[in-house]
Amino acid sequence: MRKMILGLVLATMAATPALAVGDPTNDFLATYTGAHNPGLDIISAGVSFDGSSFTLNATTNGAIGLPGSLYAFGINRGAGTARLASGSPSIGGSILWDAVAILFPSGTARVVTFPTAGPPTLTTLPGVVTVAGNTISGSFAASLLPSTGFASPADYTFTLWSRLRVTPAADGTNAEIADFAPIGQSSAVPEPSSWAMMIVSFGAVGCGLRRRRGSPARISYMR
Repeated sequence: MRKMILGLVLATMAATPALAVGDPTNDFLATYTGAHNPGLDIISAGVSFDGSSFTLNATTNGAIGLPGSLYAFGINRGAGTARLASGSPSIGGSILWDAVAILFPSGTARVVTFPTAGPPTLTTLPGVVTVAGNTISGSFAASLLPSTGFASPADYTFTLWSRLRVTPAADGTNAEIADFAPIGQSSAVPEPSSWAMMIVSFGAVGCGLRRRRGSPARISYMR
C-alpha cells in the first residue's frame, strides 16, 4: 500500500516539467573560429515561466565573464524563422526564432523582438542578470514578448547559444557563435489539474498512514 501511494506521488511530481536540459561538454561548433574557452561551453540551460515572467539560466563548463561573451536565448513565439541560416556562415537551419533575449555578464539583459514587418524592437534591462561562478541567469516580464501565433507564452520554444564578439560593441558573423543548447518549451508552474492530482496524492498518503495507526480515515474538503 505504501509503495503504491509513494509511486502515485512520484508519478505526479514527475509530470511537472524539468527546469533544465543538459548539453554535452566540448561540443563547440565547427564553424566557430574563436578560442575554446570553457566559459562558452554550455553544459545545461533552462527557461521557466511563472505565468507573468520568464527566468532564463545557463551553466557552462567554466567561469562566466570572458570579455565580449554573451548568452543569447532565441525564442519562437509562433512565427519563428531560421534567421541564423541566412548569416555567414550558415548555421542553425532547424532553429526557428522571432525574438531573442541576451544575457550579458555585466548584469544587463536585452530583449529584441522581430515583427513580421517593420524594424525590430529592443528593450534594455539593466541589473536583471546575475552571475554565480559557472551560471548566468536573468528574469524579465513576459509582456515584453507578445505572441506571434502561439496560444500562450508557455508554448514558446527556446534555443540558447553562446557568442564571443570580436568587436565587443556589436555582433559580427556567425563564426562568433561557440555552442548551441536546444531547450524546447519552458518549464511552467503546474496546471490546476496537476495541482489537484498532487493534492489527491498527498491526501492518499495521509489516509494510508492513518489507517496503519488504526484511526478512521476522514476526508476534509477545502472551501
